[in-house]
Amino acid sequence: MTQYQRNRISPEDRQRIGAAIRNAEAQTGGEIYAVLAQRSDDYFYVSGFIACCGMLVTAVIAAFVAHYYWFDLSLPKFALAILAAFICLIVLLALVPALRMVLVPHRVRYRRAHLNAVQQFVARNVHLTSKRTGILLFVSLAERYAEVVADAGINARVDQQEWNAIVATLSSHAAQGTVSEGFIEAIDKAGKLLAQHFPKEAGDENELEDHLVEL
Repeated sequence: MTQYQRNRISPEDRQRIGAAIRNAEAQTGGEIYAVLAQRSDDYFYVSGFIACCGMLVTAVIAAFVAHYYWFDLSLPKFALAILAAFICLIVLLALVPALRMVLVPHRVRYRRAHLNAVQQFVARNVHLTSKRTGILLFVSLAERYAEVVADAGINARVDQQEWNAIVATLSSHAAQGTVSEGFIEAIDKAGKLLAQHFPKEAGDENELEDHLVEL
């Protein structure tokens, strides 16, 4: 069973996550939003560029080796061999998405996942709550990446270091194939942390939808 199959979210899981958000927000004026992405990029062009660079380096080395051992290979045949390898490589990357992740450096994956988290924070209007107290719990499975994005009102009081335990919870459960449990536990922890700094006040309204968004 693959990581993606183990992390599949059932309708019951969605209901439990929605209930966890409502329960957490009952204690605080903060708003909690949850997003789960299967991947934050298809990485086709990135992996293709890296693979082609590797193929060209290999071709140059092969040419020097052939020359050193006096192996007779005409330039047209050598060029056709490179072209055939290039086509096979592109087809393979197109048909096997998992192979792309192997070729893409971790730093690139994390940057793309972080960018996706920030884009979701803005696209879902988490930054438009009246008191600027919205947070986004974000997990991108293919990159094995988790992040908490907090709005300005929260950042003024809560240091990013305080979210580390929540990020660790999301990451650990995603790695174990229990991402729904990770969201529920992380939402509970986030609600308690927000309640310390932003306790529920009279007139506080629910400004964001209480459910998990899946990309």
